[in-house]
Amino acid sequence: MNKSFRIGQIVPSSNTTMETEIPAMLLARQSIRPERFTFHSSRMRMKKVVKEELAAMDAESDRCALELSDARVDVLGYACLVAIMAMGHGYHRVSQERLQKRTAENGGAAPVLTSAGALVDALKVIKAKRVVVVAPYMLPLTELVVDYIRSEGFEVVDYKALEIPDNLEVGRHDPRRLPAIVRTLPYQDVDAIVLSACVQMPSLAVVPQVEAMTGKPVITAAIATTYAMLRELDLERIVPGAGALLSGAY
Repeated sequence: MNKSFRIGQIVPSSNTTMETEIPAMLLARQSIRPERFTFHSSRMRMKKVVKEELAAMDAESDRCALELSDARVDVLGYACLVAIMAMGHGYHRVSQERLQKRTAENGGAAPVLTSAGALVDALKVIKAKRVVVVAPYMLPLTELVVDYIRSEGFEVVDYKALEIPDNLEVGRHDPRRLPAIVRTLPYQDVDAIVLSACVQMPSLAVVPQVEAMTGKPVITAAIATTYAMLRELDLERIVPGAGALLSGAY
């Protein structure tokens, strides 16, 4: 009998990408592996990607964890990278622990991971030391994200802030523009490319193209989160067309 898993996601209310890209990856995996997945979300209000809204939104994550544990999901992903990183260095560990406690108190204990923690862990998994980063945020928030990645022990050689303040517009950014953006960065000198340091900026469609173009492993917030979910579920971390991290090599 095929085992089925319930995937829970805590998403910003204006997010449209994580409920697109994560199911796309796990459904692609269904074509090569027996496990099956269903997808469940709970939303926290957020329209503009600014520090004040991010902090107010993060305060809603406890309610979301409770709602998803009512559905007895098997794993929970906190799908907003910048909200976690804006709360201070190492906050992904604090958040994961607190939200996991909420699910346990509700009788539906489930592992909780964050896209911020997943991205950091993914870079460790592929043993990257030096990276370049593409992010859609305004410059101050992008610098905050870069600083967070550096605080976890990585050298961010260069980065590009696309400066899109409206979260809906971030979700509408055409991923086909990303390869040209990567060409402006010194990717030759790094171990990996963080193509989307954001759960809302679509990037999955061009990951194979950017890997072929640069010869470097490409990580995105969505790919890293999918890897972390599969690891928490003790499933083989393999997804066709989702880049080096999910190639089966790791």
